[in-house]
Amino acid sequence: MSKFKTVAAAVIGCAIIGGVGFIAFAQYGEHKSFPAIKAGLLTGDTAQVQRGQYVAAAGDCAACHTVPGGQTYAGGYALQTPFGTIKASNITQDADTGIGGWSLEQFDKAVRHGVGNHGYLYPAMPYNAYTKMSDQDIADLYAYIKTVPAVKQKVVENELPFPFNQRMLLAGWNLLFFKDERFAAIPGVSPLVSRGDYLVNGPGHCAACHTAKNLLGGDVAETFQGGTLQGWHAPDLTPNPHTGLGKWKAEDIVSYLKTGTSRQAAAAGPMLEAVENSTQYLTDDDLHAITAYLQQLPASKAAVPVAVQSTDPQMVQGRLVFESQCEACHTSSGAGVRQMIPELRNNAQVNVKDPSSLLNVVLKGADGPITAGNPTGAGMPRFDWKLADEDIAAVQTYIRNSWGNSASKVTAEQVKASRAELGAKAWLGR
Repeated sequence: MSKFKTVAAAVIGCAIIGGVGFIAFAQYGEHKSFPAIKAGLLTGDTAQVQRGQYVAAAGDCAACHTVPGGQTYAGGYALQTPFGTIKASNITQDADTGIGGWSLEQFDKAVRHGVGNHGYLYPAMPYNAYTKMSDQDIADLYAYIKTVPAVKQKVVENELPFPFNQRMLLAGWNLLFFKDERFAAIPGVSPLVSRGDYLVNGPGHCAACHTAKNLLGGDVAETFQGGTLQGWHAPDLTPNPHTGLGKWKAEDIVSYLKTGTSRQAAAAGPMLEAVENSTQYLTDDDLHAITAYLQQLPASKAAVPVAVQSTDPQMVQGRLVFESQCEACHTSSGAGVRQMIPELRNNAQVNVKDPSSLLNVVLKGADGPITAGNPTGAGMPRFDWKLADEDIAAVQTYIRNSWGNSASKVTAEQVKASRAELGAKAWLGR
């Protein structure tokens, strides 16, 4: 018995020492000082404010920090994570509920180092990408944010359940997944690719959606090979010809980022917000830089499945549904309408293993992108009330295995699960 007590005491002692050590480590990280941005980089003149507005667009700040229809940058936008709800903060110049009293040092500590005045930030704020941003871009962004009118709106940012609501735990997350370092160019690449690298991995934080996450919310090793969050699947951005951008020409990618549409796709969901709030405002040079960077990535190794035979009962049923419900817009050949209704033929976004986005759009519909280059975006109607789970599964399977596509079947159980997850309407035929 005395030996048991000794072992138990040792275990408890180690746990206490480890806990105290972690708390000390977390406190150190929270109160740590970082190299100051040189004072000369912050002038506050009109040119700098304009540059900062461009950086804000590149970083897609408005998409998260603005509730649709609400005051710009006043916060409150709900981000649904696997761990619970986080609401984006108010970053207007209100001194009480915003960041009106923040210095450049405090601003930089939050944006690039993940520590705000109230403690560690959750990585829903992509500081793990923003950390790559240059001192000049941070100074420019700060100068612009200082011009944002004050809006008094208190936001309860942390609505996570215990223990995820304990910000101190993020010190451990940062230790595992956060590299606090500035951008370093890939040796030997062109200036165009290097600029694209900076935009994609820095302010653009594309990996936040397009890279899958592990159980703790960190990025997996397969960068830019697709990820699923909030009922949407962000597709593979590598040059894989079946599930990625391998069949997209440079002008297709530029058009998609500039207008929200291309021959192959129309932006929807979170990507629609990214186009409307961010990428449509980037210069053509920067859009070509992003394109050049994406096109030089190594292609993912996703295998190409054998297409489901047209004689399969689900394919036969799916074709009937397509002809009655989808053909009028997408055409019998799957060609769609150029720059408006996506072409379904040989479509990488149709071929993805995870059909979440396709189910989301069919069940709940989607607004079409409305941008300066595409002012008359065509929306997709919702079919949750109109089609049974079996019919939606069948038409999805048909689309995913016709006109050169090949992908796994979609089941009625998957549709049912998506209907519940998305809060879609019940089929009226029940």
